[in-house]
Amino acid sequence: MSPEFFAVSAVIIAAMAFDYTNGFHDAANAIATSISTRALTPRIALAMAAVGNFIGAHLGGDVAKTVGDGLVKLELGIPSLAVVFAGVVGAVTWNLITWWFGLPSSSSHALFGGLVGATLVAGPALGEVQWRTIVDKVLIPMVASPFVGFLLGFIVMVAIMWIFRRGNPGKLNRGFRIAQTISAALMSLGHGIQDAAKTMGIVVLALYTGGFQDNATHIPWWVYITTATMLAAGTYSGGWRIIRTLGRKIIDLGPAEGFAAETVASSVLFFNAYVLHAPISTTHTITSAIMGVGATKRLNAVRWNVAGNIVIAWVTTFPAAGLIACAYYFLVRPLFT
Repeated sequence: MSPEFFAVSAVIIAAMAFDYTNGFHDAANAIATSISTRALTPRIALAMAAVGNFIGAHLGGDVAKTVGDGLVKLELGIPSLAVVFAGVVGAVTWNLITWWFGLPSSSSHALFGGLVGATLVAGPALGEVQWRTIVDKVLIPMVASPFVGFLLGFIVMVAIMWIFRRGNPGKLNRGFRIAQTISAALMSLGHGIQDAAKTMGIVVLALYTGGFQDNATHIPWWVYITTATMLAAGTYSGGWRIIRTLGRKIIDLGPAEGFAAETVASSVLFFNAYVLHAPISTTHTITSAIMGVGATKRLNAVRWNVAGNIVIAWVTTFPAAGLIACAYYFLVRPLFT
């Protein structure tokens, strides 16, 4: 077998490892609110999230093309595969660090930061960062999505409170628990569309850079299946540390609040995937929606110290993953020659 085959295989294995950690790291995005409000049992919620992620992975082709062809431009050949490998492993490392501390950081921005960091340290001889795409598709959504999620979460929750202001609390809670089954399913689908697509983009980038296909946008059928399966498996394994943070530590969620947050977050994910074709962070979106929903009770209903730690993780994810990827690049560069 050729050296190109082994190099591309190493990158694909690393991408699948990222996909798996993305699944258990970001499982909380889809189901934490449903578990905390007792709308779904943990295992049913995880199973539903896994199925939603699997299905959604087959619907995220536009986002995958942005990741595979729009963020960095690499020269063809084995040395460039060291850049991709280091970027992905840097993202996996940051995912594990933030998972250990129970922080819902963005797997997406860890991946983007890893790719950018490894590309920069490799130098222009191997590749260049497409800064226009980074700004338009990554940095602007990174800043805008938390504000949009917070504002829409607040507005939708206020609307729910006004519409059902004369309703029976017991009946309303039961009704919203049922409604949460639908909103959590949509959130799982949106997570699959967004996050599986990012891994697919990395695999396609590796195939193109290694010379196994002649363009950086075509996604083979087996890439859909493999990526979807790994994301679903990671999701079903659960990420309980982060689930506890999102579901219980930011605010005390009720069924109506959970439904509002999930509905807002899934709507933003679908809009970005199919209208803007932007790889937005599911973590930023759902977390900010939860904060916005909680703020309708009173501002101090949100545990801002926990929220502050989460925001710090958001801000540091891109550069931290990039720095880790730089270190990995120097370690693995001799292996990709």
